[in-house]
Amino acid sequence: MAGHSQFKNIMHRKGRQDSVRSKMFSKLAREITVAAKAGLPDPTMNASLRLAIQNAKAQSMPKDNIDRAIKKAAGNDGENYDAVRYEGYGPGGTAIIVEALTDNRNRTASNVRSIFTKAGGALGETGSVSFSFDHVGEITYKPTVGDADKVMEAAIEAGADDVESDEEGHTIICGFEAMNEVAKALEATLGEAETVKAIWRAQNNVPVDEEKAQSLMKLIDSLEDDDDVQNVYSNFEVSEEVLAKLSA
Repeated sequence: MAGHSQFKNIMHRKGRQDSVRSKMFSKLAREITVAAKAGLPDPTMNASLRLAIQNAKAQSMPKDNIDRAIKKAAGNDGENYDAVRYEGYGPGGTAIIVEALTDNRNRTASNVRSIFTKAGGALGETGSVSFSFDHVGEITYKPTVGDADKVMEAAIEAGADDVESDEEGHTIICGFEAMNEVAKALEATLGEAETVKAIWRAQNNVPVDEEKAQSLMKLIDSLEDDDDVQNVYSNFEVSEEVLAKLSA
């Protein structure tokens, strides 16, 4: 299992999601506002906004919060956010990609650099680690949509590249450029997806021991705690034995 998925799994088991729900809603609202500002504030006419709303609903974000974020963009209220990507190295020679939406590049760069340094990592140049990741589309469905064979068949027909199914649901991977087209084709067969988003997927994972994994999780945790940071991706991998210890 890839490091990003493992980290999410551990945090879920520890109940961390509940404690950061308001922060998560704030990040989702920012994505909605940015998408609405970039096009029309109508999801039927703005594919990016439609996906942002869809992903927010998947996290049980209240409709009032979603509507407020759209109205903020429509009224030209608030700051203008820039999408920025940072790349760096974590403990054990692992690679980390950080995506942020910020209204102050200097502040965000300073905060991200400080977090890397405190965790024993180092911020690198743009492109220093992204070459070892693929920028792809990730489409997820709940387990109730059907069994693995049904989803695999639908994914192949839709032009997807890979499918991973387990008790928590189905994850379909496709080319970044084909994401909207594949999602639309899947919707015709399986119904609306739970989430549709672009992610950075490691080409090869780096195995780490328990000590390095703990340091990496603290680093990722601190990055995700920053208000400007939207997503964090890494290529670390831990064994099921270490995963069980970390989740305890």
